[in-house]
Amino acid sequence: MSDIENEERDAGLSSLLRGVNEFSHHVFPENEALFSSLAKGQSPHTLFITCADSRVVPEMITQTQPGELFVCRNIGNIVPGYGEMLGGVSAVVEYAVLALGVRLIVVCGHTDCGAMKGLCNGTASLNMPTVEAWLRNAEAARSVVFTRQLEPADTVQALVEENIKLQLTHLRTHPSVAAGIAKGRLELQGWVYDIEHGQVRIFDEADGQFQSLDEATARIEQRDR
Repeated sequence: MSDIENEERDAGLSSLLRGVNEFSHHVFPENEALFSSLAKGQSPHTLFITCADSRVVPEMITQTQPGELFVCRNIGNIVPGYGEMLGGVSAVVEYAVLALGVRLIVVCGHTDCGAMKGLCNGTASLNMPTVEAWLRNAEAARSVVFTRQLEPADTVQALVEENIKLQLTHLRTHPSVAAGIAKGRLELQGWVYDIEHGQVRIFDEADGQFQSLDEATARIEQRDR
């Protein structure tokens, strides 16, 4: 490892340690009552499934407190269909619904997604066999988008949106999710987070389109009256 690489590693570690120190001495004392209650257990209202991209911070985007979101992050915000790849994501979904009783599951994709760029270009070009295998869970979205013959500049964003819709479909194959929806205890939503503009658009399954936050809020308020 070169001297520059060593310096970058040490700078990253020092930054993390300074952050922990700030949390321990300032953030935690100011929120001690909250953390005291959380020490006894958790009761999150939402399972938030999103990409592992470092630019996506669920608690910042939603302005939620510790204990409100049960977060699952992976490359491409993917949820394999039930039985296809039983593993960490499937276990998180099952635990969130059955053990924690979450009432909402959000699948949140984002602009400039590296996973979707890789899928657009053909996963074999990635030279990452594990990532390539994982992204097969989004291959149906790629097939849909490529039939539209879009301009290259529009293809990635179209795939981001189509992938969210596909993962919502995959979620419904999970027995715990299917039962929760059937009982009226669970709702699913698809979101796109725009990194550059700090905005979220929400999928409306009725018309198959992503709506602005204001449009989605008005629709949900109308529905719940």
